Amino acid sequence: MNTLNEINEAWNRADRDKLAAFLSVIPGLGHLYKHNYLAGFGILILGNLFVAFVTAWLALATFGLALVIVPAVYICGVAACAYSVEDRHGKHELLHPWRVNTK
Repeated sequence: MNTLNEINEAWNRADRDKLAAFLSVIPGLGHLYKHNYLAGFGILILGNLFVAFVTAWLALATFGLALVIVPAVYICGVAACAYSVEDRHGKHELLHPWRVNTK
């Protein structure tokens, strides 16, 4: 039981910005982790499809070099954005109905 408490404490101390950047290895997951749902789903679906299309198109012109460079630059850009975007964890009242609003 002590190990479970240690894991929970470590999770609470984790830097959410760095974890969001790490999750952006799959672009969009870092934004979803920080509760930016519109940007997260947009990047996860539309952004990744667009980058796949552009990469495939440019791969013909660059003898395959675009297969490495374009996704790497895209992932780094999305990770940097996920690191710097506002963390909205706990700020969505509709997702936390158990909280009593005492205003």
